[in-house]
Amino acid sequence: MTKLDPIIAVKDVETSSAWYRTIFDFNNMHGGDHFAVLTTQENEIVLCLHAWELDGHPTMNNPNITIGNGLLLYFRTADWQKIRKNLEKIGWAIEEDIHQNPNSHKQEFSFRDPDGYFITVTEPHAYEG
Repeated sequence: MTKLDPIIAVKDVETSSAWYRTIFDFNNMHGGDHFAVLTTQENEIVLCLHAWELDGHPTMNNPNITIGNGLLLYFRTADWQKIRKNLEKIGWAIEEDIHQNPNSHKQEFSFRDPDGYFITVTEPHAYEG
């Protein structure tokens, strides 16, 4: 079995962890000032948060680079409408409101997390083609 645990560098692990838990209803399986592991309610690892400039990871040494260049956090979930409402509750800016994706033909919307990473949330679908 192969699994991918995406890790993104953030300014404040605890603040980012709280934000992701509020918006996506994730759990924090492993938390702290420097690293957090966010999971679904079924304990599936979804995303890890890592403090900038710690542990010598070459892509996490410079917090002054453009955040998220070449990265899109793309969440396929049945909870997409709940997530949109959670963002609305806290007055979070939406960059692309709900619309039909011309490729997947599914509803989606996009926004940025507190560190500027671009996130798209879509209704569930299988990749075809």
